Amino acid sequence: MTQDDYFPQGALVAVLTTEPLDRPLDYKSPGGGCRLGDFVQVPLGPRKVLGCVWGQGKGGFDLSKARSISNILDVAPMPPAMMEFLGKVGSYTLTPMPAMLRLATRAPGLLDPPSMRKIYRLGTGEMPRETDARKRVIAALKETPNLAFTLKELAEHVGVGTAVIKGMVPSGAILEQDSPRDLEFPRLDPSRDGKVLSDAQASVATALRAEVAAERYSTTLLKGVTGSGKTEVYLEAVAECLAQGRQALVLLPEIALTSEFLDRVEERFGCKPAEWHSGVTMTERRRVWKMVGSGGAQMVIGARSALFLPYQNLGLIVVDEEHDTSYKQEEGVLYNARDMSVLRASLSGAAVILASATPSLETWANVQAGKYKRLDLESRFGPAVMPEMRALDMRTEKLSATRFISDQLVAAVNERIEKGEQSLLFINRRGYAPVTICRACGFQIACDDCDARMVEHRFLNRLMCHQCGETKEMPTICPSCQVEGRLAPVGPGVERLAEEVAEKFPDAKVAVLSSDLFGSARALKEQIQLIANGDTDIVIGTQLVAKGHNFPNLTLVGVIDADLGLQGSDLRAAERTFQLMRQVAGRAGRAEKRGTALLQTYQPEHPVIRAILAGDEEGFWQAEADERRLAGVPPFGRMAGIILSGPDLGDVTRAADLMARNTQALQRVGAMAFGPAPAPIARVRGKHRVRLLVKADKAVPLQAALSQWAAGLRLPKHVKLQIDIDPQSFW
Repeated sequence: MTQDDYFPQGALVAVLTTEPLDRPLDYKSPGGGCRLGDFVQVPLGPRKVLGCVWGQGKGGFDLSKARSISNILDVAPMPPAMMEFLGKVGSYTLTPMPAMLRLATRAPGLLDPPSMRKIYRLGTGEMPRETDARKRVIAALKETPNLAFTLKELAEHVGVGTAVIKGMVPSGAILEQDSPRDLEFPRLDPSRDGKVLSDAQASVATALRAEVAAERYSTTLLKGVTGSGKTEVYLEAVAECLAQGRQALVLLPEIALTSEFLDRVEERFGCKPAEWHSGVTMTERRRVWKMVGSGGAQMVIGARSALFLPYQNLGLIVVDEEHDTSYKQEEGVLYNARDMSVLRASLSGAAVILASATPSLETWANVQAGKYKRLDLESRFGPAVMPEMRALDMRTEKLSATRFISDQLVAAVNERIEKGEQSLLFINRRGYAPVTICRACGFQIACDDCDARMVEHRFLNRLMCHQCGETKEMPTICPSCQVEGRLAPVGPGVERLAEEVAEKFPDAKVAVLSSDLFGSARALKEQIQLIANGDTDIVIGTQLVAKGHNFPNLTLVGVIDADLGLQGSDLRAAERTFQLMRQVAGRAGRAEKRGTALLQTYQPEHPVIRAILAGDEEGFWQAEADERRLAGVPPFGRMAGIILSGPDLGDVTRAADLMARNTQALQRVGAMAFGPAPAPIARVRGKHRVRLLVKADKAVPLQAALSQWAAGLRLPKHVKLQIDIDPQSFW
């Protein structure tokens, strides 16, 4: 700590709070002084709020009226690199700094004084009498040996009453502690032997270890075909990071992948790392946040927000499945965790590994430009080989309007059942049917609060809006014409596909994998484990199944509608379809038996479908890059989405028209504004939405121009303006 980092008692300091204010506020340093980055509690009006010491106070007012910091929290200060990171992310995404600080302090109870709360964990005693409920409690605690639970959290996590847990304490089967568990995590051992690697894997692992050992910033694309062992390879880079005494972060796109990944980390390093995602308890979130800040957590496995934890000595960031769209935050602070990982590493002198079988075009272009390095794993590990891929031309099929599985695919599934092998039928659509229409009057059932059709979920006997989450009972009478018995589903979802599978394969064991069919991550994990164990003949799934799962006995993948992602005007439609089809096809034949992927399509001659079947990835990326470069769109140009929303359509439309007429700030830097136009989904949660799109050259200082443009606009009271830099979706 330098002299400039310390503020003696009574010194005027600037404190950034989490409250929606336009600047840090000046306070007096408390007795004993404070340091730059200290997390503090400060008075604001009649309340006390969370803040962080952000620098020297500005003054310029009667200092006798300055209030003092109430309390310095007993946690590690925010590191300077973290402060700089929040500032740069805020500037890039045009997010106010209080919102950035809220994102970085999403650990409930940081302001609470230390309390003697009771924590429950697995003990060594044996229960005198086992019941199903008690067995579930023990099983849950064995799965999460590093997690701390309060009584309420454990009861809700397992789905039992609190009396069940309390009744297990006297026997010692569960330990009850009067204070939080020791904050230290078990120490991971990087010196343990990992799995035996192939020569190709070992070569790549050595190169990645060298990048980490250099202790300087670098970004490397680890491109490996599905099943090539990318995880085991980058865990060797994690081992190098841990051996240096630095912290490692691995970002995963899907919570469902976490439990399987944790098992692999435990096998490699002897114990499980810290977790940070929505499935973690509030108690555990607070514990992880504090231990990351103190350096007590060596490794974090997390969702995108784990990037904003207060790491003291970050040495490596791995972004697994780096192409996945879930890394883009679509509400609140609109950031892309993949891109911000590169920024964070550059400020911390850390290495970044972007791992994918089908990298994003942005990453591919950065490799081509020499900004990123690239390492390839070109074959599957062991005896496994890449699946054979074929198109099924649906134009030659004579299917009825209520059938979606072709005769050729039915025959292929039957062949696998006879061999005792598994099949996956993939459709990227949740629910039973995307539209419910009245055959008497043509009415389509829509959400009351959104301009979106409600999706039938027959397993739940509900209609659901996939925009706002609103549900209603499935009606038997048309809400418009009041005619009974004429409501009909249009189009397939996973549930409707399951219905057809039950008819076609009545003796098969079937599992449906869709995010809305599981009440907890634990239930989803159990189903995935059953499939991996070979306990299922046919798996029906959405894109959830395309992400990193390993089903050794699965040898056939059937894509029901390979054309689905090619519809619409999304500039990334071709890229995303290519990635998704290659990823889901990669679930087949990951062990000794070779797999087959069959794509049902009405457009077998489409360039994207032909590229998928040919496996010419480099050719596809080059053609896609050439097209985007000519159009001047990302990654060869810059874009920003402007979304105006509010309860009154007239107010929103007038504000959008005003913005469109006053674009001088954009014109001065050569940027162009298109629109306004109603958003594709023009009403969400009762709010009308109008969009504009801004396009500019790569070198344009777009954020400054957008800030100036927005500053000149006086919005009506209930109209909200949101600016999305580098938009990934255009809904």
